[in-house]
Amino acid sequence: MANQTILVKNFSLELLCYRGTIPCGPLFFSPKGDHFKSTIFHDSPMILKTKVAVWRAWRTFTVSLQSSAVSSSAGPGSPTGSSNASSVFAEKPLHTPVLVKEVLHYLDIQPAQVVLDMTFGGGGHTKEILNTVPKVTVLALDRDPSAISLAQQLAKQHPGRVKPLLCRFSELEALLNRLNVKPGSIDAVLLDAGCSSMQMDQAERGFSLSKDGPLDMRMDAERYPDMPCAADVVNTLDQQALASILTAYGEERHARKIASAIVEARRVSPITRTQQLASVVAGAFPAAVIYARKDRLQRPAHVATKTFQALRIFVNDELNELLAGLRAAQAMLKPGGRLCVITFHSLEDRLVKRFLQGEDLSNLDHFSQRKHSRSKEKLKSRNSEGDSSVCWIPLRKKVIVPEKDDIRDNPRGRSAKLRAALRN
Repeated sequence: MANQTILVKNFSLELLCYRGTIPCGPLFFSPKGDHFKSTIFHDSPMILKTKVAVWRAWRTFTVSLQSSAVSSSAGPGSPTGSSNASSVFAEKPLHTPVLVKEVLHYLDIQPAQVVLDMTFGGGGHTKEILNTVPKVTVLALDRDPSAISLAQQLAKQHPGRVKPLLCRFSELEALLNRLNVKPGSIDAVLLDAGCSSMQMDQAERGFSLSKDGPLDMRMDAERYPDMPCAADVVNTLDQQALASILTAYGEERHARKIASAIVEARRVSPITRTQQLASVVAGAFPAAVIYARKDRLQRPAHVATKTFQALRIFVNDELNELLAGLRAAQAMLKPGGRLCVITFHSLEDRLVKRFLQGEDLSNLDHFSQRKHSRSKEKLKSRNSEGDSSVCWIPLRKKVIVPEKDDIRDNPRGRSAKLRAALRN
């Protein structure tokens, strides 16, 4: 079928196969695969060597997955979340926001301004903004329909002050344009990257290795039912491709050993549950090593933690989406507007830091340490000369981290890092 289109994962790890796009949906390409380019965030030469293997393995899977044209799915701004989401989530706090005082301080929101919360989640930051600043309007964005259901509830409590927006970062500029929100019209932007507590606490979403559930990990939930989930990844890609994902996105030192264990296990039975995968990963190590790793609070961390992180980032294309979000924030903010970005692991923070420094992130190997050192010298020279092309002025030179009391009250925020900047 010459005109048939086949749904594929938007590879932030390997290849962005691009022939055309549909509004608000994942990328499509022709079965011939005749027009693609690479767009990767990595710092391992091994990734480049394995990109063809990943491409072929994933293409084989998607061809078998799709025998006909992909059915249309809900677009941004059209929430399809569960109708009983409010009753499920109302029983306990959904999400404890991190670095709230610091965010409010650096955003410095004034009455009647317009704020873009790019990751509404459980609404913690937005609620604090609404309660602190009078007459402020918040554009509440999230890619998760369940989060948008909560935003709609909050909009009823604050008529005219909250505008829920269902879309990904990469879809945001197009959606705001349709809503007649012009570039350069936003006063402040908050971006809280990563996975929310609400998603982690729901076993059926498949994000948590401590709760047994289907191995899903899709932040969009069922918005795009044909979008591959984590189970598709671990049961389809070959060993080399899986190791590449774990190396690039989990910074996992034992990626090859874990990938080998996954391939061996799936020969016996498909890996479809979160705790099934956690057991497979643990089985690749001696029993004494399973909880030998420590988190920032020196608490035991399961040996599969980085594997789950890597799969989640890959399935949701988080690094490319984060970059798209940063570019959207740059386009939408007024001169003098403020940006706060919260990240939770080094890959995210590294990307945000270099974006705010004005580095060119379109280069394939921009995460190379050698090239980074060269680009830092160029940036220092450029900044010292007062280059007008620099788009951001840091509000604080060093990264902002939670205080000890905040970590004690909210241990999940222990790895949070905040960077704040002023739009030039």
